[in-house]
Amino acid sequence: MQRAAPPRAWRYATPAIVLHWLLAALLVFMAGLGWWMMTVEREPEGPGLFILHKSAGLVVLALVALRLSWRLAHRPAPLPPGVPGWEVRLGDATQLALYLLMIAVPLTGLLGAMYSRGGLAFFGAELPRWVAADRPTSKQFFELHETLVSVLVACVALHVAGGLKHLVVDRDQVFARMWPARR
Repeated sequence: MQRAAPPRAWRYATPAIVLHWLLAALLVFMAGLGWWMMTVEREPEGPGLFILHKSAGLVVLALVALRLSWRLAHRPAPLPPGVPGWEVRLGDATQLALYLLMIAVPLTGLLGAMYSRGGLAFFGAELPRWVAADRPTSKQFFELHETLVSVLVACVALHVAGGLKHLVVDRDQVFARMWPARR
């Protein structure tokens, strides 16, 4: 049996949906690229992967700022009354953690790169240096960056599990709020 789509006013707006799925894809790509580039950092392809990672990280940071701005100006409708309170609170806490981590992860990477000897570049174009290179400071930011990525991955896994629960177990149309509408 096919379920009806949720009411249009209850769905997230198209810009929110596009930014959600674009950032989801970019975050998965960035985590994979980050872990892979660390295994080949001293290989010939290493420097190019670092440039790609830094550049894409700047794009992620800009998209997160855009998404956060959209979210603050366009509050989604509340979840249906049948969703248990603990699920609403867990979902809210997870979403807050995701937003904080989507800001903190690229910022710590950006700061680590700024303090690194190599500096920061955007797709090969060197960006102005605002701070002097400082290896210990760079290393601290990169260690924090790596730790936060692990926490982000755990929060994303929880978010995905919640979405799948609503889609497969509850079948309550909560997942459909963020899924692109069929025409």
